[in-house]
Amino acid sequence: MGFDASYIWDSFPALVKYLPITLLLAVVSMFFAVLIGLVLAICRFNKIPVLNQLAAAYISFFRGVPTLVQLFLIYFGLPQIIPAMSSLDAMTAAIMGLSLKEASYLAEIFRAALTSVDRGQYEAGLSTRLKPRQIYQHYVLPQAAFNALPSTGNIFIGLIKETSIVFTLGITEMFASAQMVAANNFHYFETYLMAGLLYWAVIAIVGYLLELLEKSIGRPYQR
Repeated sequence: MGFDASYIWDSFPALVKYLPITLLLAVVSMFFAVLIGLVLAICRFNKIPVLNQLAAAYISFFRGVPTLVQLFLIYFGLPQIIPAMSSLDAMTAAIMGLSLKEASYLAEIFRAALTSVDRGQYEAGLSTRLKPRQIYQHYVLPQAAFNALPSTGNIFIGLIKETSIVFTLGITEMFASAQMVAANNFHYFETYLMAGLLYWAVIAIVGYLLELLEKSIGRPYQR
């Protein structure tokens, strides 16, 4: 069966219909990943006893185990040892798996960003009788957020692409839709090319928005 360019556009409606599912998975997973990653980073940055070691073990495990294995552990494995999770649906399991995975990378990004802020600013804040919470809220965290933004953006871009593996849990997102369309028309190249172009377009738009956000946040630090 030869190449037929018309099938590229014929597959577009079926694929783009599931784009919101892909974006929902990415955005919600990123939200929880940022929260978990920030907690882990604070534990590591402040070297809190016990919590620092637990955070290090968490980061090592989730960075060392393939994402697909983690998704299967959560969706198929946890209900076996925790009966209360037997009603866990695929979407929730996917969000849990992706969030926990990306949090392990974000934790190190956030810790490095916190470390990059001059310690002298913290000491200067204490000398002016500011509370540690105020110093972090108004001085340390804003600068750390700016330093972490480029790498955090890259994690989010990677997460959008990584959502394509959740079809293994039975979730119909954009890539799963491409598989079904290709299986029906047998034009695999054309259909997967359309899927690739859609992912590329989404990543290009997200990249552009991240650049605008970085410029906006970076204005106070421009010289």
